[in-house]
Amino acid sequence: MKILGITAEWVFMLCLPFLLFTASLGWAINSLWLYNYGFEKYGISQVTGLDDAELEKAAAGLVSYFNSDEEYISLTVIKDGEPFELFNYREIVHLKDVKGLIWLDYRVLLGTLVYVLAYAGVCLLWRKPAYRRNLARGVVGGSCITLGLMLALGLASLFGFDSLFWQFHVISFTSNDFWLLDPTKDYLKMMFADGYFYDVVLFCTLEVAGAAVILGGVVGAACGLAESGPRLN
Repeated sequence: MKILGITAEWVFMLCLPFLLFTASLGWAINSLWLYNYGFEKYGISQVTGLDDAELEKAAAGLVSYFNSDEEYISLTVIKDGEPFELFNYREIVHLKDVKGLIWLDYRVLLGTLVYVLAYAGVCLLWRKPAYRRNLARGVVGGSCITLGLMLALGLASLFGFDSLFWQFHVISFTSNDFWLLDPTKDYLKMMFADGYFYDVVLFCTLEVAGAAVILGGVVGAACGLAESGPRLN
């Protein structure tokens, strides 16, 4: 039973960074505010020739597609008063591959959330104080692991984002090279420049690190107060 308890605690600690990071990615994928922030920061309306309303419509269409059961996206926008299909064949197939990764993120998020809640529930409902101490230790330990991983990701992005981003695509999209898009004619590449993805990684890294600091700090402080407080016999 002791080995089982230690294993369960370590799994909990390892699940915590995955839970926080996949939740942050889920927010980024579905955040229309973040899309519009990128469009404004990088002057995407001037780059694409699409006005702000059409860009917002495109962003909403992407979010809807990523959360639907549609295999391929079909998105029509207006440019210079004429409707046209925004994405070509290569972009459509690439977005299908991207959608697969997004649903993988959702599955990891769900799996880690179920385990974290189940482990926390058992520890909190069990009457032995040792289980609550194990939970607290797991939260603090998981938060520390999360901070370490976010520090590594932040430094890697700061000093070599282009290489990191390239390797991510090479590893993630092995079935085709449709992720190699032309920034002069492919709207998906024009709408989402590498700088946008750097910003997303930065936002997610800081968001996850902040959540880990708050979570670990609150639980750690609570444990410290409990240990130093008066004991009732």
